[in-house]
Amino acid sequence: MRIPLTKYGWPQVILYPALAVFVMVICLLTGIMLLPIWVTVVVELLLLAVLIWILSFFRDPYRERPSEDGILLSPADGRVTDIEVAEENNFIGGAALRLGIFMSVFDVHINRAPCNVRVEKITYRKGRYTNAANPSSGRVNESNDLSLIRVDDPADRLVVRQISGAIARRIVCEAKEGQKLTNGQKFGMIKFGSRTEFYVPISENIKCMVKIGDKVKAGLTAVVRYEP
Repeated sequence: MRIPLTKYGWPQVILYPALAVFVMVICLLTGIMLLPIWVTVVVELLLLAVLIWILSFFRDPYRERPSEDGILLSPADGRVTDIEVAEENNFIGGAALRLGIFMSVFDVHINRAPCNVRVEKITYRKGRYTNAANPSSGRVNESNDLSLIRVDDPADRLVVRQISGAIARRIVCEAKEGQKLTNGQKFGMIKFGSRTEFYVPISENIKCMVKIGDKVKAGLTAVVRYEP
């Protein structure tokens, strides 16, 4: 039976829950001797909530990939915080539709390929750890760019940017240069709250399918559609 926890969470997915259980045991033994029973119960419930949250953060739910052609899927779970036209000259070489997706500590943090692509280049950049909900964080924070070429027609150049936040300090990217990723395939995650940006070259036949404030799910929600 498949355990619904991501492999990208190791070793934290073992270390943090084990630490939480250890603290629960210590608090229980100490509380029985020194504290009123209701205080001990409250502390244990709070620690149990922390344990459940840690495990849920690393959850890896099964997702059926959409079979519809001509769509680009969200590369991350979260809330769309900004949509704008921006210059992306490092790989796309011109104007691009930029979608910013903020992942809170309660969202699934696994990143997925927006469509069938080939990984052309991966560029890691050191940086700061400002609030990932701020659109400017994509320019100053630690980040990892996946430069992708769409395998299907049109063979657009795309960029998915993994961005650390004020809490997140660990970007995981399993993808390799030259590797082909299928529609909705997992390739990494950002641990403990973060941001993902998605760049699509501007053309007459693309249509943005989301608006600011929308909740999206990686590998499920269509964020851009190619129209005739």
